[in-house]
Amino acid sequence: MKSRNTLIRLKRFHVEEKRRRVQQIEAMTAEFVRMADELAREVAAEEARAGISDPNHFAYPTYAKAASQRRDNLLRSAEELRAQLEDARAELDEAIEELRKVELLDDREAVRESTREAVAHA
Repeated sequence: MKSRNTLIRLKRFHVEEKRRRVQQIEAMTAEFVRMADELAREVAAEEARAGISDPNHFAYPTYAKAASQRRDNLLRSAEELRAQLEDARAELDEAIEELRKVELLDDREAVRESTREAVAHA
């Protein structure tokens, strides 16, 4: 009985750990997208200020060029995180399923024990 409780606690810990990982990746992805959007606005403002929107133009603002590159890097990182998020969600689903199995086995064993006790006292 004690080892089953320990196993259930361990499985619950794993589920919470996987859930935290999913939440962490979701938060990081959202932050990267937010930062990329902010950089896109800054690039547009810099282009408007300079009156040049062609990145190949010789007088294109250096800041706009650097901010565009940073924005692209952030969006690429966000996309990579989305792939990690899919994996993390799959791991979470698997951990939840393992916990359910252990809890179901524990419930079945508890019913068996109570049935044995009822039969023994009858």
